[in-house]
Amino acid sequence: MNILDAVKKLRFKTSAGMMECKEALKESGGDIEKAVEILRKKGIAKAAKKASRVAGQGAIESYIHMGNRIGVLVEVNCETDFVAKNHEFKKVVNELAMQVAAANPQYVSRDDIPADVIEKEKDIFRSQITGKPDNVAGKIVEGKLEKYFSEVCLLEQPFIKDPNLKIKDIVTQLIAKLGENIVVKRFVRYEVGEEF
Repeated sequence: MNILDAVKKLRFKTSAGMMECKEALKESGGDIEKAVEILRKKGIAKAAKKASRVAGQGAIESYIHMGNRIGVLVEVNCETDFVAKNHEFKKVVNELAMQVAAANPQYVSRDDIPADVIEKEKDIFRSQITGKPDNVAGKIVEGKLEKYFSEVCLLEQPFIKDPNLKIKDIVTQLIAKLGENIVVKRFVRYEVGEEF
């Protein structure tokens, strides 16, 4: 495969710029999978730099599931009105609304879970483990807690369209692509017959 085809393929896979793809391919010795990993790492680094910037614009997306039995509102913030109107931004916000409808998270991130709820979950997990040394039991509890986070936190959940990616990976990729801080602010999910 010539360099131009490799760059095209890498751009299709990552949506990164042409020069970034060319540099990543050079760094990876022409290995496309390694180049994808290099670009993902650079995207995470870019996203981390942008995380401190104020995200005062954004969009609220609604999603009503087939049969009108589940409805979702999601607020996602960005830095500028320009990005809020961007097709890619809108697409991701819509996908997040569908994710909330399908996977029913309780919180946006693990930071939103009250400490007493985490302690209660840890107590439940500890009660399920018997006859193990404390250090082994502690690791089991931590593993179960990570699984719990991946079920109840939107950003920790596997993406319904690609379970190899977590929602936070989708957001990080969008930050790297659009060059702005993007924050999933909040969501609400309604289901017919649900008790409050």
